[in-house]
Amino acid sequence: MTKQNDYSNYLKERFPPKEGFVKRITDLIGEVEAKKFFEIAYTKTPTSIRCNTLKISVDELKTRLENYGWKLKQPFEKFPEVMIIESELGPGEVGKTREHLLGYYYVQEISSMLPMLVLKPEVGDFVLDLCASPGSKTTQAASMMENGGTIIANEISLGRIGILNSNLERCGVMNTIVTRKEGVSLCEKFLKKTQFRFDKILVDAPCSGEGTLRKSPKTFQMWNPNMIKKIAGTQRRLVDAAMNILKVGGIMVYSTCTLAPEENEMVVDYLVRNFDVEIEQIVLPLKFRCGVTEWEGVSMDKSVGKCLRLYPQDNNTDGFFVARIKKISDEVKNG
Repeated sequence: MTKQNDYSNYLKERFPPKEGFVKRITDLIGEVEAKKFFEIAYTKTPTSIRCNTLKISVDELKTRLENYGWKLKQPFEKFPEVMIIESELGPGEVGKTREHLLGYYYVQEISSMLPMLVLKPEVGDFVLDLCASPGSKTTQAASMMENGGTIIANEISLGRIGILNSNLERCGVMNTIVTRKEGVSLCEKFLKKTQFRFDKILVDAPCSGEGTLRKSPKTFQMWNPNMIKKIAGTQRRLVDAAMNILKVGGIMVYSTCTLAPEENEMVVDYLVRNFDVEIEQIVLPLKFRCGVTEWEGVSMDKSVGKCLRLYPQDNNTDGFFVARIKKISDEVKNG
């Protein structure tokens, strides 16, 4: 405990939060919860892994890892592939095992697993993962789809494509085509050149990363409201373009690892106001808070309240946001 306290105190001194960020979090959840938020922000996130059922069963993997002396917890009865390592491991130990090198499990924070659990890709689906690297969610989708159907995994950065390809290969993914294109351009190309439409689309958008403070304290220093506004514009363009290549009746999941309403609910509200869509209720075995429907004088559609916010102090995870959006028709409301 002393070691943890020393680590937390060091981070607090090295990466103090900016006044504007403290005010925003306080405005979102109140002083009492904000205090809890900033306390946990300076602690490490528990190590969690996801069993890759393309290569091994959950029970066999659990047995193998317990033979190393690891203490494992499976927090969700419905999702036994999700495991938390409760043992104190040495630096890099979780990535050095034979099982990891063989792709039997993927080191992935629980919040990062949520988008695919919400999207629910199935065998036979055509799925687009618009911002795919490093591949945690793509490999998860392939596992859920049992390597059936087709996934387009898109990434703009050549360097990150290398990481994506490496993870796909290690995990035995065989139903995925990797593309390198700016997200909006890729969607526009599908729209103009083909009649093809996707059953399901994940837009796990680039964001300001407010939810990742526990593993990236530098985010405290990088935070600024101008960056949030700029990123929100990019996010709106991505979801706009992606919605145009989603089938009627298809599902889009929009997610970020930030807590800024401009990057979350306001982006979803943009879709509600411009497309014929329905925000669907999400049920997951975690403590969530509803989406905000008003922020800094801006009122949003009430259905945006069905979006889910994950705060670090509620489940000992990173912060996260997720929305499940169903396309009702091709009608464009304000076009």
